[in-house]
Amino acid sequence: MDKILAFIPAYNCEKQIVRVLKQFDDEILKYISEIIVVNNRSTDNTEMVVAAFIKQHPEIPIKLLRNRENYGLGGSHKVAFDYAMKNGFDYCVVLHGDDQGCIRDFLPVFERGYYKKHDCILGARFMKGSKLQGYSAFRTFGNIVYDFLFAAVVKKKIYDLGSGLNMYKVSMLKDRFYRKFPDNLMFNYCMILASEYYGHDIMFYPVSWREDDQVSNVKMVNQAVRVLKMLKDYNYYPEVITADYRDVPVDSYEADVIA
Repeated sequence: MDKILAFIPAYNCEKQIVRVLKQFDDEILKYISEIIVVNNRSTDNTEMVVAAFIKQHPEIPIKLLRNRENYGLGGSHKVAFDYAMKNGFDYCVVLHGDDQGCIRDFLPVFERGYYKKHDCILGARFMKGSKLQGYSAFRTFGNIVYDFLFAAVVKKKIYDLGSGLNMYKVSMLKDRFYRKFPDNLMFNYCMILASEYYGHDIMFYPVSWREDDQVSNVKMVNQAVRVLKMLKDYNYYPEVITADYRDVPVDSYEADVIA
């Protein structure tokens, strides 16, 4: 049986994180071997809420990790990917802790074994079969434009640059090509370009997505400019994806298990 890790990056999501953890019912846990919540130095009660949930639900295999520094969303991915490799997992599922996505959308991926046939399965909010709730028309249009631009560069259909519900084959990550990717929200954009550069097999899969009580950490204008520059550079010189994109290089991305 495949050993699948569910990784939940968490930052200031005390209001949503329990709803996310409750998604892991018996039907989902048939496929998930372990869940790790990686707390990226939240300044609210996220950590306390998760620790209380773990204590109340000993039947669910959850561990709470605390990053030793605020590494950002990309840095938390690096912590989780390293954890997956170190502990012998075959696959890693990423589900954001702010309750915008739902792990149940991936049930067909698990049941039909789609994940076995591809290096990564990426949740897509903007393809046929997806469902959006509370997502503005402006942001939808912007995402579709960027999907088109990335598709033009990599010459493949791109349906989403980073929905927060994705699944990776751990063997794909073994050379840690992602180590110098941005530690911020641009991490997933680099993953898309790297998958083209290294020849990874990607499958996009429609998911539902909602916005209600979440607080966005995206600085839209600044990020848009940086993404366009990165895409332009890659278009002319694909080897640029191997450069160091971090604002502050980190020697080692480490976290402590605290519950």
